[in-house]
Amino acid sequence: MKQTLKTIIRNVKSINGNSLAEFATTTALMATLAATAAPKLSEMSEGTMAEKSKNEMDKILTQARNHYQTTSQVEGRGRFPGQDKYNLAVGGYSTEATDLGNWTEFDDATIGPKWRSVFGISNAAALRPTGCKIINDEITTHTGNGGSSFKDDGTTRMKGHEEWLKLFAGNTIKSKYQDGHFAYAVVPGGGQGTATYPPVLYVVDVENASDFNNVIEP
Repeated sequence: MKQTLKTIIRNVKSINGNSLAEFATTTALMATLAATAAPKLSEMSEGTMAEKSKNEMDKILTQARNHYQTTSQVEGRGRFPGQDKYNLAVGGYSTEATDLGNWTEFDDATIGPKWRSVFGISNAAALRPTGCKIINDEITTHTGNGGSSFKDDGTTRMKGHEEWLKLFAGNTIKSKYQDGHFAYAVVPGGGQGTATYPPVLYVVDVENASDFNNVIEP
């Protein structure tokens, strides 16, 4: 029995463990790796959200292109959602949106009001961020709607965000960003006969419209 106890004690003493200095070194290395990896993970996350935002805008533009082609066949000239006619603006631009490159903050009070929400500022599925200045496209912003062929039910024209929702069968696309929201503006077309030129549609994510935007000109 005494010999057995001596053997156990000897075996216990022979077990090698990590010293306090080794433990501290390992902990410091782990902390360094974590601090180095965190920015990379953040960049990956931002990159993924940016890619998703751009993909969502592509979906919006696809539906807009389909709408333009359909109205071209039915109404005689193509138009985008929110337009009464091809030669009327939606939003605050009569020509190219030249200040788009300066729109880097979602709550920009100068550029924001020139743009209209794609799916509605009060849409519960994608609310306009608090402080953001974009607005809805309302019927009262249009003049000379050109007749019943530009009205959904023959008496009342749909608002811009209502037309967009109809194109998406009532489904709302939401930005992946906390301060993101999809907005649009239409620069009017013009001309007569063979000299006619089409409207131009801009779509942005207000998280950073300068970086997240797309445009189509039929």
